Amino acid sequence: MDKMPPWADAVLVPVISLLLAAAISSIVILAIGENPIEALNYMIEGALLSSAGWGQVLYYATNYIFTGLAVAVASHARLFNIGGEGQAQLGGLGIAMLCLFIPFPHWTLAFVFAIVAAGLFGAAWAYIPAVLQAKRDSHIVITTIMFNYIAYALLNYMLVNVLRPEGAMEPASGNFPDNIHLPTFQEMFSYGDTILFRSAPANVSFFLAVIACIGIWVLVWRTRLGYELRAFGQSESAAKYAGINPARITIIAMLISGALAGMMALNTTMGYSERLVLNASEGAGFIGIAVALMGRNHPVGIFFAALLFGFLVQGGTELSFWTSIPTELIVVIQALVILFTGALDNMVRMPLVKLFALGKGDR
Repeated sequence: MDKMPPWADAVLVPVISLLLAAAISSIVILAIGENPIEALNYMIEGALLSSAGWGQVLYYATNYIFTGLAVAVASHARLFNIGGEGQAQLGGLGIAMLCLFIPFPHWTLAFVFAIVAAGLFGAAWAYIPAVLQAKRDSHIVITTIMFNYIAYALLNYMLVNVLRPEGAMEPASGNFPDNIHLPTFQEMFSYGDTILFRSAPANVSFFLAVIACIGIWVLVWRTRLGYELRAFGQSESAAKYAGINPARITIIAMLISGALAGMMALNTTMGYSERLVLNASEGAGFIGIAVALMGRNHPVGIFFAALLFGFLVQGGTELSFWTSIPTELIVVIQALVILFTGALDNMVRMPLVKLFALGKGDR
């Protein structure tokens, strides 16, 4: 069968899917008696027309970049890591134990060690499902879902019985020391009397997310390990014939995936909350699946898809504040985006394939 040009697959299919999701969302907004054009204006104004709005968008996008990359790395090895939530929560636990019990002299040193701790704890939480898949043929989807709930229970126990300050009622750790506070965009980019990104939670971990995009691109497309990942994902039998060990690739892919999901907690736990709270992952583990699908498992696509979902979350918050449209509508829009970019991908793709095939025939 003829195929579309790579640019059409990478750009045209997601854009059309997004437009279809927007069209149906507009119908839903009309059905509840609101004006979809005004709703879009409120979302754009609240999310994109001020530095504070952009700071919120980039904060959410940072989470989704990490979890989107986590899903993508596993997907290249034909593994569906749906455990990003649990891996991110364990990453936050590693950060909290590090920041609360080790006296760091400066945030830079703490940040470096926190990257390692978050990655190790996230990878450790992905290791057992990886081994079960590689050695016992347990389905990775089932085990990673189950480990999400185990992670939540473990985190709840640690917060209530170990990390919660004496006399406190909330299941949360104590605040991290002030000297390891991560610089926010407001602190980094404001100058004189001009304050940019006012009160926005975006912080230096966004730049780590960008570095992670570059690193994963190099790993997957420019290294031997990346070639083995992609070869195994395309055909396990061919990979075995080429001397690639399936168990080794499965475990390595899941370790990298878990480490990336764990590092998401740098943004939420060390950057924003400056303590560990119960819902440290903020649902980003599941949204990362949609981000990876829409970004075609490529770091560039994941970066822009993360920005889109960050815009939806921040724009939805503004929408619920200025109109009677509930915030749950944003969940509906996200679901529609997932539906068209995932489950109904062929509904968009196949007509385009035929259209490009007709164009070649005319020539």
